[in-house]
Amino acid sequence: MAVADVVGARRDSVALPVPVLLVVAGFAAAVVAQGGYYLPGRLLSGLLVGVAVVLARPRPNLLAALGGAFALWAVVRGLLESVVLSALPTVAAAGVFVGAALVAAQTDQAQRELLATVVAGVGALIGFTGWVAVVFRVPSWTTVAEGLLRAGSTLTYPNAAAAIMAAATVLSLVLRPALLTAVLSFLLCAGIGATMSRAGVIALVAGLLVLCAFWGVKKTLTAATPPLLGAVVAVGALLPSMRVTDEPRPLLAVTGLVVGALVAVGLPKLGRFVVPIAVLLLVTGAGVAALGFADRLATRVSFSSPDRAGATGAALELVSRAPLLGTGPGNGSFFFERGNAGSRVMRYVHNEYLQVLVELGAVGLLLALGVVAAVLIAMWRGRGTSLWAGAMAAVVVVLVHSGFDFLWHLPVALIVAGLCAGLGFPSTRDGVNEGTTTA
Repeated sequence: MAVADVVGARRDSVALPVPVLLVVAGFAAAVVAQGGYYLPGRLLSGLLVGVAVVLARPRPNLLAALGGAFALWAVVRGLLESVVLSALPTVAAAGVFVGAALVAAQTDQAQRELLATVVAGVGALIGFTGWVAVVFRVPSWTTVAEGLLRAGSTLTYPNAAAAIMAAATVLSLVLRPALLTAVLSFLLCAGIGATMSRAGVIALVAGLLVLCAFWGVKKTLTAATPPLLGAVVAVGALLPSMRVTDEPRPLLAVTGLVVGALVAVGLPKLGRFVVPIAVLLLVTGAGVAALGFADRLATRVSFSSPDRAGATGAALELVSRAPLLGTGPGNGSFFFERGNAGSRVMRYVHNEYLQVLVELGAVGLLLALGVVAAVLIAMWRGRGTSLWAGAMAAVVVVLVHSGFDFLWHLPVALIVAGLCAGLGFPSTRDGVNEGTTTA
């Protein structure tokens, strides 16, 4: 082989920088360690992202300043309430999110496409393991709710798993069409269905709307229809195994998964027959779900959630007592009455914006919204590519879903959000000092 060929081959090859690999390792560690919710997983994922930031040495910018201010305010409130250790999770949360964003921003375009594929791949693995957990009744990877076995995968929390997969889904849709990306998108959509997460579906719809706005309606529908319809088939075959009172039906579930994958991969090749076949699949899947499982699915298609409503009322009462400074980090426990069920207590209000307002007051919420604004402004400056549209949609997915669950308490969600944000930051061809300009 000639020297010129060797040089050309090296230029064509793509490798992620060491700092980015460390952030990806932190992401993977959090996925395995129940989202990083507990101390060992939180420490490991935080340490990996921290080392990545040290190696990447991003320049100070508005995002870093606001993230630091938010973390500092949590420490100050902890000191004032004599619960400074309770502020450490908030500090770590701000650190992994900002750190992941700034490290990812230092990749070039080719590296960003590879990084997006990695994020989609890990999300697809979450979806597949969640599906396996439902079919084969893996207790630690599933949660029982309203008589249904819901997929949680290694994160063990269905709604968090759905949030990660929804963000990865919109990111996967903008990747270059290929067999791999088609399969990844299908597994992600099927995985979201296996979680039976209402918030996950709402967030996914929000992400698809963002894609329609920034990538185009036709492109979005063309990319999203095959995996979504394939997921309809797969989840329809999974439903009999999701009901706790019924015996699992693995053969039916496996058949549905295979057929769904074939639909996702083969539908784009049907040309003018795509629309009628798509409509037939959608109507058939919806009919099967409605006729055969309406009694079990009713609670999952309803917006009613008494526990969350009660916790929200309790949270608003706490806000009224300390609207400016909050109750202090870790002091947001919510007590309420639930009719004949008696008194209930919830640690999280399942709305991160309200949770911050309760614990850190209006000051903390303004700083948190400042971080969000800084991210969106920086991403807007990097607009112009399909990957940017997918990254923006993924960030919106996490922001929307955060209004329904306690995602900011899980490092895995923050690392994913940070990586997606960094993918949309301003870029240069050679990757030097990308995303380091002031937002």
